Amino acid sequence: MNFVFQHKLTLIGILIGSIAGYAYYHFVGCASGTCAITSQPLNSSAYGALMGYLLFNSFKTKK
Repeated sequence: MNFVFQHKLTLIGILIGSIAGYAYYHFVGCASGTCAITSQPLNSSAYGALMGYLLFNSFKTKK
């Protein structure tokens, strides 16, 4: 449980990024199905989670 409290900002970023990635797939998506990232919801959600991790982890303070 201590891990969750130490990394809560990063975990929130991953969650928000995943939701944003799925929303992008659902509302914008890829009409032809040949787009590497947005052709499947799992790819889009994983990419969003990675971007959320990188964005929110940049605000993390170092001890």
